[in-house]
Amino acid sequence: MTNAMTTSAQWTLLRPSALFGALRLALAALAVPALVAGCSMPRSAALESEVLRGTADPANEVQVFEVTRASLSVLDDWPAAHPELRHNWRSTGAAPTARIIRAGDLMTITVWDSQPDSLLTTPEQRVVNMSNVPVSASGRVFVPYVGEVRVAGMSTELARREIQDRITPIVPDGQVQLGVEPGAGNTIDVVTGVARPGRVQLPEISPTILSVLAEAGGISASLRNPLVRVNRAGVAMAIPARELFSNPANDIQMRGGDRIVVEEDHRNYVALGAAGHQQVVYFEREHINVLDAISTIGGLSAARANLQGVLILRRYPSSVVRPEGPYPREEEVIFSFDLTSADGLFAAEGFEIESGDVVLATESSLPLVAQAMTVLRSAAQTVRALTP
Repeated sequence: MTNAMTTSAQWTLLRPSALFGALRLALAALAVPALVAGCSMPRSAALESEVLRGTADPANEVQVFEVTRASLSVLDDWPAAHPELRHNWRSTGAAPTARIIRAGDLMTITVWDSQPDSLLTTPEQRVVNMSNVPVSASGRVFVPYVGEVRVAGMSTELARREIQDRITPIVPDGQVQLGVEPGAGNTIDVVTGVARPGRVQLPEISPTILSVLAEAGGISASLRNPLVRVNRAGVAMAIPARELFSNPANDIQMRGGDRIVVEEDHRNYVALGAAGHQQVVYFEREHINVLDAISTIGGLSAARANLQGVLILRRYPSSVVRPEGPYPREEEVIFSFDLTSADGLFAAEGFEIESGDVVLATESSLPLVAQAMTVLRSAAQTVRALTP
């Protein structure tokens, strides 16, 4: 009986210390996995190693291209991932041309004749005024005693001479005056992107595109990096507004039937990872390089970003993928940049972002280690607090 009581007392005395020892072991056992699990803690981006894991395997069909100053010349020969009609302007300067008569125009034909026995005039009225004479679909107008006269494709002065020549055998002393009111074929449609969209009549001397835009109230100030498009006889031309304004040679002459559309730049890229902002970013100017893209989103996070792991993800159409030559090897390409070296910085400055790109700033592993160490410190403090 006495031995049993002694054993029970010893067990009672040892029980608390045994409990704390077991607790220490348990916390220590949990601390090691916590360090390993640091990489899976909440964060805004993946590590570069995580993104590139497995890309060396051809089965993954992802090409990784390290961009340096030397490799930029190779990329210059690559096709665009998403080609877009943005600059095929026919810069011809601003040489003025006379308006051409087209079907649908209305003509006012005035004939003066001083002869008393004139076929067209009377002694009291020495002038005949034929107004609103339409140019037919075949490009002709009807003149009394003369018949149909083809005038389409002529300037107003050439058409006047043609009618004068045709009417002279009938009215030898007659003099012809001609006025033309432009029809639908001699108008310019300013469709959208200006203060006052609408139809602008072509004057006698053809205007330039800047004159037409000014008459329509100018390009809307709310448009982001506006692009000017002109549709002419089934052919589309385009030019960024900044380039149109900056070079007088781009101020082309307008023709009847032209259509002007001014639209804002819809190109964009996606910014993700350890940067100031994670969002869809629209192009504010025509050309944006990697450094521009990073600065636009508030730069890289000083506490979290891996400067050696800035990645640009781009998807190419299958039609431009080739196993050889200046083409991407895979549809999905990852361009990597090291911004800790002069070579990498200049390479980033020379690499242009394309619409649809993903700019990914990967996480540095150091903050993750720091988080894991914080977990260990917390665990150690808990153990010390529980130790009697």
